[in-house]
Amino acid sequence: MPSEGLIRLGFFLGTVLVLAAWEFLAPRLARPALRRLRWPGNLGLVALSTLLIRVLFPILPVGLAVWLQGRGWGLFNVLSLRLPLPEWAAGLAAIALLDCGIYAQHRASHALRWFWRLHRVHHADTVLDLTTAVRFHPLEMLLSLAYKLLLVAVLGPLAWAVLAFEVLLNALPLFNHANVGLPLGLDRALRRVLVTPDMHRVHHSADLREASTNFGFCFPWWDRLFATYQDQPGLGHAGMTIGLSIFRSPMEAGLWRLLRMPFV
Repeated sequence: MPSEGLIRLGFFLGTVLVLAAWEFLAPRLARPALRRLRWPGNLGLVALSTLLIRVLFPILPVGLAVWLQGRGWGLFNVLSLRLPLPEWAAGLAAIALLDCGIYAQHRASHALRWFWRLHRVHHADTVLDLTTAVRFHPLEMLLSLAYKLLLVAVLGPLAWAVLAFEVLLNALPLFNHANVGLPLGLDRALRRVLVTPDMHRVHHSADLREASTNFGFCFPWWDRLFATYQDQPGLGHAGMTIGLSIFRSPMEAGLWRLLRMPFV
């Protein structure tokens, strides 16, 4: 899909602009954003990760889906020959399964010690805003892309379904990490189908028992299905501490400190 990059970039930048304005005009928590301190490191990580992915990966998930479809490989391509599904149904099923796979990866990043050392770069942010959504160590980003390619190779989903999932995976984490609030009734209704900021904020609690809940990035169903859902933080959103009990010094927000964090 020659326009894949433009589609993803357009949705990403549009979401960033809307959420940045929302955070500035109506923040959920009235806490210092520390943007000058945090944003250079957070944005530096995503820039470095993007560069490494462009250099090291000759194919991305949408391109792999097109290649697999041309050869009839992968679960959905095989099933389409034996049990044809409407294209919309096959696409929606693929999006749901891809999201479930990312949920499983997220749980593994907390359960496996070596993986947690990479993933704690994301959790060490002491303020939660839209840039926290892209604050991942480059090694974790490379590992995540390799895992996503494996998921696509096994499933053999339709290319448009993979593109739709990539757009969701770019936009929704920005939304649920943002320091924005929803009316309580709307939040309760919306979190039946999407992960909301209040739902995901619990996952960034400094209390590791709470940080071991609400792993979903896009859809909330997996947390409910696998008993990792927590409705609210014990101390309330205004009272909870965000981040980890370590790496709380302002110096830890710099790009070099973030890059070396898994190894100290």
